[in-house]
Amino acid sequence: MRNILLIVSYDGTNFCGWQKQNDQRTVQEELEKALAFIHKQPVELFGSGRTDSGVHAVGQAANFFSPIDSIPVENYPCALNSILPRDIRIMSAKQVSEDFNSRFSATSRTYHYFIHCGKTAFAHQLPYVWSIRRPVDIDRLNRMAALLHGEMDCATFAAAGDQSLSTFRYIEKARFFYEDDKLVFEICANAFLWKMVRSIVGSLIYYEKKGFDAEDFAGIIESHDRSKAGPTAPSEGLFLWEISFEGTRRHP
Repeated sequence: MRNILLIVSYDGTNFCGWQKQNDQRTVQEELEKALAFIHKQPVELFGSGRTDSGVHAVGQAANFFSPIDSIPVENYPCALNSILPRDIRIMSAKQVSEDFNSRFSATSRTYHYFIHCGKTAFAHQLPYVWSIRRPVDIDRLNRMAALLHGEMDCATFAAAGDQSLSTFRYIEKARFFYEDDKLVFEICANAFLWKMVRSIVGSLIYYEKKGFDAEDFAGIIESHDRSKAGPTAPSEGLFLWEISFEGTRRHP
């Protein structure tokens, strides 16, 4: 059977996350329903990672094994998009090796978090940004964000109930930049703890407002104490931006 990799974009507003759940609308369930319709039999989809309720994706990756060879791989986006709901789009498809797995073959995951710092965001922006209604000191934010680099214990940013065996993660980069009228936080790592990105964003914005700087934030990271982190940022500003399969995979 052909192993096919899909790059998926979705608006997470009306989904209870990526992973299938009983009696809940999820991205994985909608995709598997569409795949089953095309293939006339159940098809299991393997995602590169789980996104929570309300979280969006520009470049989620997921693979499946196709039991038929009558559909050219390049035709899958058009075929699936014709039956999927409008809040899910297949951006591309390609055949990969039999041993490829979107989760275990991924070497890094990149998230973008969008923040509106002006007084009032447009109505159409609100489902996709965190509106904090104040200016920020981006230099201070970046001095704190620069500490999030390399192999580190991220227990400070682990949500209660996280079931990871280890809280160590390898962070490749973390930074803030402006894109048009929005402040963007970008973070890339081998993997993330449950709600880790939103906890980091909420903490950085919270402590920037309190006037903390890099040396203060270093102590918060080194405390490994979730109670020292700031409030968790809301889900609507978060986008799974890109999955990379290049380079060496670092195990969480």
